[in-house]
Amino acid sequence: MNRQELSSLWNLHQATSTIIVALLLGICGTTSAPVLAVELPAEAVMAALNDDQLFTPVIHRESAVTVYMLTHRVAPLQKGFYFVNDSMSADGRYLWFCCAWPPSLVKTLAVIDFEAREVRHFPETQFSAESPFVDVQTGEVYWCVGNGVWRRGPNPKDEASLVNELPAELVGGRKVDRLATHLTRSADGKEFFIDASVGLQHIFGSLPVDGGDFKLWWRFDRNYNHAQFSPTDPDEVLFAEENHSDPITGLRFPIINRMWLIRRGHAPRPVFTQHQVVTHEWWDADGKHLWCVRGNETWRVRAADGEVEKIPFPCHCWHSHSTRDGRLIVGDSNHRFYRGCASTVHFLDRDTGKVITLVENPERHDYAGRNYHIDPHPRFVGNERCVIFTTTVRGQVDLAIVPTARLVKETQPQNSPPN
Repeated sequence: MNRQELSSLWNLHQATSTIIVALLLGICGTTSAPVLAVELPAEAVMAALNDDQLFTPVIHRESAVTVYMLTHRVAPLQKGFYFVNDSMSADGRYLWFCCAWPPSLVKTLAVIDFEAREVRHFPETQFSAESPFVDVQTGEVYWCVGNGVWRRGPNPKDEASLVNELPAELVGGRKVDRLATHLTRSADGKEFFIDASVGLQHIFGSLPVDGGDFKLWWRFDRNYNHAQFSPTDPDEVLFAEENHSDPITGLRFPIINRMWLIRRGHAPRPVFTQHQVVTHEWWDADGKHLWCVRGNETWRVRAADGEVEKIPFPCHCWHSHSTRDGRLIVGDSNHRFYRGCASTVHFLDRDTGKVITLVENPERHDYAGRNYHIDPHPRFVGNERCVIFTTTVRGQVDLAIVPTARLVKETQPQNSPPN
């Protein structure tokens, strides 16, 4: 079966699965937001991308890849989510993104409605860290404020509501600097994982979405973050050892062993038996493997024993993200890291071995580059139908999107000449 046939079957499967979920939720009498029932046709997405009131196409001079920049502005600075979290609803209708108004360091959320061809900004969605999470089945967005998790829907009449918060007796008189690096939800949908920075402590635990009691998993006296629930096991979490700056002395302690796992009720354990300084990790869809980057390689790591499959790139790997089957990888690279550094976004088709460039981002060594975490962070979204990332190719901070099918087409072998 060729890739086009597989793609058609996958789209049919996704649409059917979403309808089944909607029916089951209706039978169970849920009072949550309505489940998105049908997938927005690819033609509707392309029609929105070709709407010059919303997007501007930019063609890379060498690869000839067309990337669409969101040029309808609701804020001076518009960027994508951190790459761990999907920002597009499964049906392809809603795409959430982050907004900022320099010099204010506050960020808010806006959404593109591809069906209505509208961009809506919601100023009440001021969030901390890179916390936003999208429920891909409903299009709702969740974010962190102080010691609480909030949510709202993508439509103008939807309202923000509190989901849950850390208990007052846990926080006390301390400041919550971070509730979650980036929210992830458990495989059974019942909890969000919290990797909070509270006073001098770093507190790990799970916060039920039904407003139930916070469950404490572990406490640390140094910075561990980037915690992510397993996509298949509600009792397992991946997290990272981070560079730690002591809040009293100002001394900095570097990463020694980056990737860790923790099971509910058990002590944390390192993924690797020998110290490894890798970066930018995420879960494989199978829940048995982890991904990360190191040097010019993207690694797929077996969680059980740390066995590594190394996928080389012709350039530096900064962040990467993969499709569910691991055959397509999108990533970014830089020659020297600093906030706002120049970068390149690229795409690898492992079946053909071809790598193509999507954009080359000029550096932003100004205030915006230093303060708003404008790394490209490319990621597959919308049931892997699109790739999104942050770009500076137009001299400002923009959200960019490109259909995955177009990237796959560009990485296929050219037709052989006739005999």
